[in-house]
Amino acid sequence: MSQNFQPPAPSSYTPAPAQAPARGGNVALGVLAAVVAGLAAAGVYGAIVKATHHEISYAAVGVGALVGFAAGKLGGRNAVLPVVATLVSVAAVLAGQLFGIALDGADQLSESVVDVLTNRTSDVIDSWKEGVDPLTFLFLAIGGYAAFQVGRKTAA
Repeated sequence: MSQNFQPPAPSSYTPAPAQAPARGGNVALGVLAAVVAGLAAAGVYGAIVKATHHEISYAAVGVGALVGFAAGKLGGRNAVLPVVATLVSVAAVLAGQLFGIALDGADQLSESVVDVLTNRTSDVIDSWKEGVDPLTFLFLAIGGYAAFQVGRKTAA
């Protein structure tokens, strides 16, 4: 009883090319995107603060997520970008809080928001200081944390 042994047919399988090494990305573009997103998000956050007369944690998360997403998607994989996104997000949440106060002050004083921000800056800051509580700092931290995590996870 002999069996005829046949070698396997040659495979037409072609291995996939080696994956390209991870690039550092364009850090300058990521930083610019984070700053632009932070400015836009601060304006929206300020409008929300003015409309509701409250800070909203989900809005702070949205600010951080937008800033982190912009930095990560446009800046690529670079360890510095999530840190930059965190700092920009904290500044954007703070700017949004101040902008909300300025919007409210502009309505009360029948002045433009630009006049309030330029001529009454110390009044806006004093008003912010009067309303500071632990939640204020929690919202700053929430925005920063969201920016770091989203920036890290969305980096291309």
